[in-house]
Amino acid sequence: MDLRVAAYAVITDADDRILLAHWNEGRRAAWTMPGGGLESGEDPEHAVRREVREETGYRVSLDGLLGIHSRVIPASRRITPESTGPLQALRIVYRAHITGGKLRNERNGSTDRAQWFALADVKALQRVKLVDIALRMAGVL
Repeated sequence: MDLRVAAYAVITDADDRILLAHWNEGRRAAWTMPGGGLESGEDPEHAVRREVREETGYRVSLDGLLGIHSRVIPASRRITPESTGPLQALRIVYRAHITGGKLRNERNGSTDRAQWFALADVKALQRVKLVDIALRMAGVL
């Protein structure tokens, strides 16, 4: 079984909006939490700050760990055709707030844009399950 460890951030603002990234890798495109996989030997807190910056243009400070979610993806549902076995996705979710930067879209990455959404509008979006999981962890869903 393969293992992928990733770190994500729940970022909201004073207007009850949440920052999401548009994931465009695999079989379908969908909105997801900003964040992504850890590089070899990378600290999860560094990884989430780096990934948020790459995907959204914002610099963030972490406010705390919300939780860790584990999911096993069967080989038949993996997005890479060369994968022959299941994948355990271990997702570390933090609460964060913006400290600088400017909203922009990622280029040549697994996401193609970032956008703020009213929390009330999230349920109508095409989104990955991680969005709902992270929002429950943050107590905003």
